[in-house]
Amino acid sequence: MTAYDVVVVGSGPNGLAAALAFSELGLHTLVVEARDTPGGGMRTSALTAPGYLHDVCSTVHPLGLASPWLRALALEDHGLEWIHPTAPVAHVVGPGEVVTLERSIADTAAQLGPDGDAYRALVEPFVEKFDELLRAILGPLRIPRHPLVMAQFGLRALRSMRGLGRTFRTRAAPALLAGIAAHSMVPLDGLATSSFGLVLATAGHAVGWPIARGGSQAICDAMVARFRAQGGELVTRTYVERLEQLPRARAYVLDVTPKQLLAIAGERLSAGYRRGLEQFRYGLGVFKMDWALSGPVPWRDPRCARSATVHLSGTLDDIAAAEDAAHAGKIAERPFLLFVQPTLFDPSRAPAGGHVAWAYCHVPNGSTIDVTRAIEDHLELHAPGFRDLVIARRAMNSAQMESYNPNYVGGDINGGISDLAQLFFRPMPRFDPYATPLPDVFVCSSSTPPGGGVHGMCGYYAARSVLARVFGKQPPDLA
Repeated sequence: MTAYDVVVVGSGPNGLAAALAFSELGLHTLVVEARDTPGGGMRTSALTAPGYLHDVCSTVHPLGLASPWLRALALEDHGLEWIHPTAPVAHVVGPGEVVTLERSIADTAAQLGPDGDAYRALVEPFVEKFDELLRAILGPLRIPRHPLVMAQFGLRALRSMRGLGRTFRTRAAPALLAGIAAHSMVPLDGLATSSFGLVLATAGHAVGWPIARGGSQAICDAMVARFRAQGGELVTRTYVERLEQLPRARAYVLDVTPKQLLAIAGERLSAGYRRGLEQFRYGLGVFKMDWALSGPVPWRDPRCARSATVHLSGTLDDIAAAEDAAHAGKIAERPFLLFVQPTLFDPSRAPAGGHVAWAYCHVPNGSTIDVTRAIEDHLELHAPGFRDLVIARRAMNSAQMESYNPNYVGGDINGGISDLAQLFFRPMPRFDPYATPLPDVFVCSSSTPPGGGVHGMCGYYAARSVLARVFGKQPPDLA
């Protein structure tokens, strides 16, 4: 078998990000993918009806556009085009009460009444210094290059989302931030849960919440095109169960979570490292639905049509209660519901006049409960007649999500719970979280810092570790 400098297992955003860091420096690199096509959480497919293109996992990518490594790769030169919805996020607080996160801080604050000034004071310092903030957050725990910015951020970010909510006088601002923070899939009374709401809200003002024209697969396709242009090799339909299956290489970089790492390399790992991997904790699962629609969603409030992302989740207390129920092994009567409608802004994903949409709610890890009726009943409250538009639908429970992608253990799409204990110290506390006790084996998945999302920074920092430890090379520069 051909010998390589590096073999990367898995072609999700982090696997491809790592592979590109190696190919940029001229290293002979192979990517091995289990499924028919590359992409992981970036795949787009006709899940419901011919011509209706759905993102299997993620659609909206604020951290993808802002990622220092993806920006450095200039993926736009390889066909990637970002589309910006009119407003980054719409949030339904209650009947007739919708608040939108606008690109303008002033326009957002103007909707928040007496809390407008407090909201501006919360986010404005970080919008102005967003690049510095993001570089510090999207990586392993280390001494920050801009300590004053991080100290200022830390004072706010270490609070629970419930604690941050109590600093406001009305319910709109806490609801908006809680809906964003709930993307973390962590109970909102946990320390540092406000950080998720703050970072993603700030990203909305600084760079927006864009979608990729044609679907998230376009991000993958651009990454693969650049990788192949640099001589990189990609093979698909090759499920890796043991390291011994792989060709000879100086380094192996695995875009897998601890569960798969134990299966692939467990016999070679030290007993202490194995115990650490076995203690890694996975978080909530998701129940996801995709729809092919004959027309746009008939929202009661037209402000919901200004964004690709709509949170249908009520007040902070409503969201926190729904998340608490899922963590307690139950499904709330009205679960946290994230709804995405990309064809309002990218009609290329459906036949003329048609639309696609998807939604997910958080459920207990590994749940096989069918939440279809609860989701569609919830939608009908805010968009009467929604069901009449459905041409075809597809549902995936948490167990089916894991069957689709083994990295989604129990339906956990974030590669492990991101509470304070595992936010930076993942998969376990180590000076170099990407290295294993084996000098030629490394991990680059979202089970390493900075965690879930299509940003590629887990892959970049894993590549940086490989380059230093194995090849004695400096990594490519970030944007």
